[in-house]
Amino acid sequence: MDLSNLKPAKGSVKNKKRIGRGQGSGRGGTSTRGHKGAQSRSGYKRKSGFEGGQMPLFRRVPKFGFKNINRKEYQGINLDTLQQLVDEKKIAVVDQAVLIENGLVSKNDLIKILGRGELKAKLDVSANAFTKTAKAAIEAQGGHANII
Repeated sequence: MDLSNLKPAKGSVKNKKRIGRGQGSGRGGTSTRGHKGAQSRSGYKRKSGFEGGQMPLFRRVPKFGFKNINRKEYQGINLDTLQQLVDEKKIAVVDQAVLIENGLVSKNDLIKILGRGELKAKLDVSANAFTKTAKAAIEAQGGHANII
């Protein structure tokens, strides 16, 4: 066996339909496009969601709700998660770099510290936002809550 003997598996390669090559080919004339209509014309492109003239789904289904384009989406980190970090890694300063390193946030996330759980360590925490309870809990332990 060598490279000159290699062939594709039987049935895996098919000949391309050669259309528009005269009446004798069986695919001349309208070239498999049928008569008239948008699909027979050159440059035809079906719009996404088009259902052949039937009222499309996106128009049949009612719309509701409101999407605020100015909304800021925060990645929430609870106090119990910070306490767990302190217990495992023995850290005293929590900032974006530490949270990224431990896989809690990604580099483009806005960080908000939330108040669930109990904090027993004195921490310096830097984040984009804090809840009132989280800020109070951090400062009660003698730590600092720095807004970035």
